[in-house]
Amino acid sequence: MGRMKPIPVVVVGAAGKMGRVVVKGIQAAPDLELVGAVDVSHLDEDAGVLAGCGEIEVPITADLKTSLMMCAQEREPGVMVDFTHPATVYDNIREGVAFGLRVVVGTTGLSPAQLNELSEFCEKASTGCIVAPNFALGMVLLQQACARMAQYFDHVEIIEQHHNQKADAPSGTALKTAHMMAGLGKTFNLTEVDEAELLTGARGATGEDGIRIHSVRLPGLIAHQEVIFGGPGQILTLRHDTTDREAYVPGVLLAIRKVRQYKNLVYGLEKIL
Repeated sequence: MGRMKPIPVVVVGAAGKMGRVVVKGIQAAPDLELVGAVDVSHLDEDAGVLAGCGEIEVPITADLKTSLMMCAQEREPGVMVDFTHPATVYDNIREGVAFGLRVVVGTTGLSPAQLNELSEFCEKASTGCIVAPNFALGMVLLQQACARMAQYFDHVEIIEQHHNQKADAPSGTALKTAHMMAGLGKTFNLTEVDEAELLTGARGATGEDGIRIHSVRLPGLIAHQEVIFGGPGQILTLRHDTTDREAYVPGVLLAIRKVRQYKNLVYGLEKIL
């Protein structure tokens, strides 16, 4: 039996910090092949050189449609990976699906309405799409632990910290964490006093079922999340720190390999583990 051909991949947002890490990870994987790199900066530069893994003869281009078309013409079903911006990710996903590619998305900021629309679009096209607010396996495990802890604690707040180039707040990861806890069907953080914010927003944003989320944006940070549960006489803190974007690569590569098994949109990395 002959060796299977590698999965062709187009990375959209290839010149960004996360895009470069993904390009490098794909190049190191023998069963994957980068066939396109799309971005609006570093045009015509070699994607491999930019990512620090040497020349691979795949230039950065701003032409998304041509890159998707070329990937769609490969013998093996192709995958589009998107790490771009909340303002463009919705249209990018629809483009990828329209060209018959499976799609893996790490860009956050999609609204519930957009996710519903994309889910219907993918189902009609019988095309797999994996949208994950966070690809770090440690964070996925933390979220699952939070859903367990929330059964026993009625007070919880989330503090998420990211670099100051992140466009959306709260982070998709924090919203996903709150959503998983809110699924229990109870209301958290019932007030015991009449609170007065001396500065608007001092108590953070109130998410699903009363769960409060606080966002910090500072240079020097990458991605960090702390979930603090409070109860009579005790505090329970769960924390995940990303010290290098390499933490996301195993999850992204796993999604690339598995997305071709699906014919619908899957939200959350935990669904494919």
